[in-house]
Order: sequence, then C-alpha cells, then structure tokens
Amino acid sequence: MLFPALLFHTTSTLQLSSGMFGSYAAIILSGFGGAVIFSLISARLCGMPGTIGSSVLQGAARHNTFIALAVADRVFGTDGLALAALVTAVLIPVTNIVIVTLMVGMLPQKEDRSVVRAILRDLARNPLLISVLLGVVFNLSGIGLIPVLHDTTDILGGAALPIVLLCIGANLRLTQMKASTVPVVLSMAGKFLIFPAAMFAAIQIVGMQGLPALIAMIFACVPTAASSFTLARQMGGDAPLMAAIVTLQTLVSFITLPIAIVLLGRVFGVSF
Repeated sequence: MLFPALLFHTTSTLQLSSGMFGSYAAIILSGFGGAVIFSLISARLCGMPGTIGSSVLQGAARHNTFIALAVADRVFGTDGLALAALVTAVLIPVTNIVIVTLMVGMLPQKEDRSVVRAILRDLARNPLLISVLLGVVFNLSGIGLIPVLHDTTDILGGAALPIVLLCIGANLRLTQMKASTVPVVLSMAGKFLIFPAAMFAAIQIVGMQGLPALIAMIFACVPTAASSFTLARQMGGDAPLMAAIVTLQTLVSFITLPIAIVLLGRVFGVSF
C-alpha cells in the first residue's frame, strides 16, 4: 500500500515530456535484451540443464525494483523517483512476461500450466505497475492535484522507502549461500557487466544525457530481484542456486552501485 501510494503520487504530478516513453523503452529494453541473450547463450555453451540455466537467466536479466526506486529517491529526490517510476512502468511487464515464457521452455514440463497463468495474472494485478499506470493516466488527463487524494498518497508514500529497505535485508538468505561457481559468475557477469554495457551503448546511440540517463543506468546496475527465488521454486527451477545468486548480488551491489552512480554521474553531467 505504501509504495504504490508513493508511485502514484510521483507519476501523477510528474511533468511529462514528449518522447520520454519511447526513448526510455528503447534504452531499457536494449539492456534487458542484451542480458537475456548473454544468459541463454552462456548457459547453452556451458551445457547447463534448464534448472540451472533458468537461474542464470533470472540472475542476469531481472532487477530489484525496490532498490532502484529507493536509490533514485534518496539520491536525486522527487525528480529521480519520477523518472524511476517511468522506467518501472516499462521494465516490469516486459521482464515478467519474457522471463516466465523462457523459463517455461527451459524447465521440465512437470509443473501445472496454472502456475504460469497465475504468474501472468499476478502481473496484471501488480500494485506497483498499476499505481504507475494510473498515475500516468491521471497526469495525462490534466485534472491536476486533488487535495485529499494527493495529500494522502504523499503521507503514505513518505513511509514507504524505510520499510522497503528493511524488507530487502530480510530477504537475504545467508544460509543458502552454497552454489556452483560457474552459474553464479555468469549471472554476476550478465547483471553487472552485460546489462549495464548494453544499456550504456543504447544511451549513447539515443543521445540521452543528464539525470534521465543516470536513472536508467541505476536499474541496470542494481542486483536481481529477490522474488526470483520464489519464481524458481514455483516453476521447478534451482531455488537454492537462485537464493545464492540473489544474496551474493545484493551484497556485492552495496559496493558496486555507489561506485557506478558516482562514475556515471560524471559521465552524464549529473551533480550531487
């Protein structure tokens, strides 16, 4: 409830510029697509079974939305959070649909198809996505601020980020850290090298600069989603391996993400 309120308030009051959605979609999907292709090819070349390959796929191509939004808000304030909300609107549906579809083909077909339907149904009811889309529609309608609605969502949203950061720490599974080295390394390479490199190349091609470019890169540099563990368990993947990937990437990102933000800020001309 808190985070959707924050996202609705942010996107409904955002000053939208023409072409922002198209530019962001091209940039973000380039990074995501590069990570997907890398994970599939590397898993095939290493002869990994589908259960392990699906964990490499999730580790390389998914992203932790909550960390990206929290960083954007804490470091860059309302403007950063608004841009991050737009990235979320583009990336969440594409990521979920593509990842689930690929995992269905990679994993043994012992799971009931109702699992896939349930996941896609959950996507349609995703509160983060719904709140962003409602905010954008509200914004484009030109209605303006509604005192009670926007005051309430502003108050609720103010409590969202501290609680989310606590939840991220609670999702770390330190007891399941044992995993094969190769899939972990491949997932790390895909997430922290290929995803950012592909997105950076797309940014240079599009010619985007400033805060919009940096916010997009933050999504490329955050660790994989904590919910990857749950998805692996639901669909018959290697859940312990996925837990190890999630935990290691999250821990590593505590070091790599601040460094990336500082360096990329200089490249894109963003002052802190």
